[in-house]
Amino acid sequence: MREIVFDTETTGLSFSGGDRMVEIGCIEMVNRVETGRSFHLYFNPERPMPVEAFRVHGLSDVFLSDKPRFHEKVDELLEFLGDSRLVAHNASFDFGFLNGELGKLGREIISLDRMIDTVAMARQRHPGAKHSLDALCTRYGIDRSHRVLHGALLDAQLLSQVYIELTGGRQIGLTLVSEVEEKIEISVIDTDPRAAQPRPMRVFEPSAEELARHAGFVATLKNPLWGAEASG
Repeated sequence: MREIVFDTETTGLSFSGGDRMVEIGCIEMVNRVETGRSFHLYFNPERPMPVEAFRVHGLSDVFLSDKPRFHEKVDELLEFLGDSRLVAHNASFDFGFLNGELGKLGREIISLDRMIDTVAMARQRHPGAKHSLDALCTRYGIDRSHRVLHGALLDAQLLSQVYIELTGGRQIGLTLVSEVEEKIEISVIDTDPRAAQPRPMRVFEPSAEELARHAGFVATLKNPLWGAEASG
């Protein structure tokens, strides 16, 4: 099963209010195992970066000024996403911006049926606890020391590890057969029916010499318990 863990960075909190996506990072997973394939792009939002957003991700107007517009890379992005399920932290936010950008171009938006929200998963698994990405990394012992600022690809990489933990841990990826192989019916090879017959019991009898040596040893024992029982 192919899934894409992704994260976005934006100019603010509301696409309908004029904010735009400025970065997207995607990590490919198959059967909950990272494949090593990723997709990462910065976008020129064609609007100034608010100070509040800059403090979160550090992406300045100057840095983004020579980056492609979303419409210039949308086909590459959609090709990478394919029809896979999409995993995000507080997924409604990321889906809102992704579908907002697609809708602005008149492209088909991505169905929410494909959305997996790790915040909702964390709330169900750890009720009452903190559910931020940082808090979940701490809970599961995931190193985030290199996360000084938010970054879409870095956060997607961290989230992929969190997602593995939320869905059962690393052992879930240790399958001995592929999905295709699981559909193959395994038949038992007929063997020689004699191999299933029990072996005859082997009887071990002490020799006369061994019995004599044992009797001599017993004679040296003083007041053995079994002797007292026999006399009683």
